Amino acid sequence: MPSAQPALSQPATTGPGRNALLPVVGADLPVPLVGGGRARHVNLDYAASAPSLVTVAEEVARLLPYSASVHRGAGFGSQVCTTVYEAARDEVGRFLGVRPDDTVVFTRNTTDAVNLLAHCVAHAVGPSARVVVLDLEHHANLLPWSALRRTVVATRPTAQETLDALAAALCAEPTALLAVTGASNVTGERLPLARLADLAHEAGARLFVDAAQLAPHRPIDLAGLGIDYLALSGHKLYAPFGAGALLGRRDWLDVAPPYLAGGGAVREVTLTSVDWADAPARHEAGTPNLPGVAALAAACRALAALPVGALAAHDEELKGRLVRGLADLPGVRVLSLWPDAGPDPAPAAGAPVTDSGPVGVVTFTLTGHHPDAAAYLAAERGISLRAGRFCAHPLLHRLGAPAGALRASVGVGSTAADVDELLDALRSYLTRGPGWRYLPGPGGWVPTPDDRLLPDWAAAVPTAPTPAASPCDT
Repeated sequence: MPSAQPALSQPATTGPGRNALLPVVGADLPVPLVGGGRARHVNLDYAASAPSLVTVAEEVARLLPYSASVHRGAGFGSQVCTTVYEAARDEVGRFLGVRPDDTVVFTRNTTDAVNLLAHCVAHAVGPSARVVVLDLEHHANLLPWSALRRTVVATRPTAQETLDALAAALCAEPTALLAVTGASNVTGERLPLARLADLAHEAGARLFVDAAQLAPHRPIDLAGLGIDYLALSGHKLYAPFGAGALLGRRDWLDVAPPYLAGGGAVREVTLTSVDWADAPARHEAGTPNLPGVAALAAACRALAALPVGALAAHDEELKGRLVRGLADLPGVRVLSLWPDAGPDPAPAAGAPVTDSGPVGVVTFTLTGHHPDAAAYLAAERGISLRAGRFCAHPLLHRLGAPAGALRASVGVGSTAADVDELLDALRSYLTRGPGWRYLPGPGGWVPTPDDRLLPDWAAAVPTAPTPAASPCDT
């Protein structure tokens, strides 16, 4: 049976990272533990899906009574919803610093946005268009480019050597696009985007940034940095209602046929011809996800209202606290690509945030065989983090962890107490071991038996006869 649970640590009342930067839904949620008892849910899995900001949930609740079709209908509800939808486009564009002639296309998520851009590159430049990527990418920014002429550049031992390798690859032959992550979903490390933009443009290429992990942690100025295209997901940006966006230059998006053909993407249709609308409507066929788009805009508005430097300072404090604490635990190895990619210097009030330095995503391994660690943390301590290969298999191989690792990630709702609770739980696990039995299941290791009960409303949902496909170990 599990050992008695220690008292939950409490954060101090002042200083970056001591309290949540913004309130999130579920911050004080109690979750059941195996063997009985409950604990405050410690959510350190922001890099997978972040909780909704309270203000975002309130915005969606205000909108729902007016729910009606966007761009279709003369009723008052349709007028409200259309206004909210198009205002959201402007809000997201302002948040990310788009140029006046850029466009914002709403998508399902980052993966959808990358595939949309790959579709457009194939038609605007041609199916033989060359796209340069690094081997550290999330699969969402690696696989879509395989339909084109993809060149994968191996990450080098230092950030500067990696930049040099990219420069050489870009100059080796004509290239349409350099596609990079804004921040690694495994190590949190990032390359300077302004420098990457210069490298791409000097070679006659454009720059695409997968900002799914960067946008929740740092401000982004698309025009100021010279980024041509950028994609992100609402579910990582405190708006988990199923929307994402592709932002950037209009020309490639206007040349390509619609990513999805259907209503809303056209000007005129006959039985023998079609006149497609320009972007963004060209690539937004069908009834849009209005709550998701409104939520994404509300999250952008809330983050934009933070004091300059506050987001980076909160993130840096918690990440540093976590990394220092892990270094004090026996047998823990924090994964890192570039020893020369140090932390951001603490920004002075009103100063711009630097364009390099890791964000609050920390992945680590435990010496020996510990496949049940994540299950222990959840079942016996109420702590959520991610275990697996994080949809970045080549990168895990490069980091010497092909079988997977553990990932903890922080956000605006995280506190020093959350980090300390994880460190205390890991210390207990490494010194005393789990207090429950764990066995491999369809989605990873699970407590056996698992006597934790789902909430009544969730327990009433019929269970699928067979387990659904699970990406938990990928």
